[in-house]
Amino acid sequence: MAKNHTQYIFSMGELKRKDNSIDFKNSKGHNYIPIEDLKELYCLAEVSLNSKFLDFVAKAGITVHFFNYYGNYSGSFYPKEQLISGNLTIAQSLAHVDRRLEIAKAIVQGIADNIREVLYHYYRHGKKELKPFLDWLKSDVEEYLKKEKDIKQILWIEGQIWAKFYNSFQYFLPKDFIINKRVKRPPDNPINALISFGNTLLYTKTISAIYYTHLNQSISFLHSPRDGRFSLSLDLSEVFKPIIVFKIIFDLVNKKKLVVSKHFDKKVNYALLNEQGKMIFIQAFEERINEPFMHPKLKRKTTYKSAIKPEFDKN
Repeated sequence: MAKNHTQYIFSMGELKRKDNSIDFKNSKGHNYIPIEDLKELYCLAEVSLNSKFLDFVAKAGITVHFFNYYGNYSGSFYPKEQLISGNLTIAQSLAHVDRRLEIAKAIVQGIADNIREVLYHYYRHGKKELKPFLDWLKSDVEEYLKKEKDIKQILWIEGQIWAKFYNSFQYFLPKDFIINKRVKRPPDNPINALISFGNTLLYTKTISAIYYTHLNQSISFLHSPRDGRFSLSLDLSEVFKPIIVFKIIFDLVNKKKLVVSKHFDKKVNYALLNEQGKMIFIQAFEERINEPFMHPKLKRKTTYKSAIKPEFDKN
């Protein structure tokens, strides 16, 4: 049976092996986590562990993701790669050389299409100010992408898409969540905090998804391959951000399930989700990625979590 469960740890503590379970000990006592169906462990607070614990989770096929105080991704521990394919690595490398522009354009077009899908909901409900941007996404972006022959220009178009997207928030989000500019490390206001946290959750999900394929995490197409990062996960997560991360943010904010005064840390100018805020966001995140939808290419229903993996299996 395939592992499918994700466990989140929100408080400081210690991780150990206890028989065939994970023992998380904090100020409240011991919490035992079965490993039978456990696929990922998210540590959203400072935890201590030892090599014996890492050996245990590695043999169980469990990926562990670590986050810093601001909710940004610090790194992952995942088991020794078992799905290694020299032939596919060669093919993936050749695709980077021969088809990088084609694939990068497809990624940027996917971003534009998914942003348009998310924003069209607000346009239909009276936010007519969005029409020029929606029209631009539908017609102009595709034309721009057809003409460009340079990866830097493709990245410039992607940057314009995100900039115009952020600017559109003023038409349908409350004033507390209007974005002036995108600030990442660390975020400087509530909306940047939500974007950074959501993007990081999605990024780590793609790391786990790609781990269970034969693909090489370091060979990417839109983002330049670099040492010390999973560039392919960055590529793939970009396409899904609008329909997963931003859909969640817009729903939680507009339905007042996340409120600045209640769910953000006042000590850092409300630029960080508190524990309760993180729990609310993560619950919505898990619900969203496990939500079924009709896949336009597969012609069948699947979940967003499942869709992340085959998108690159078939390219």
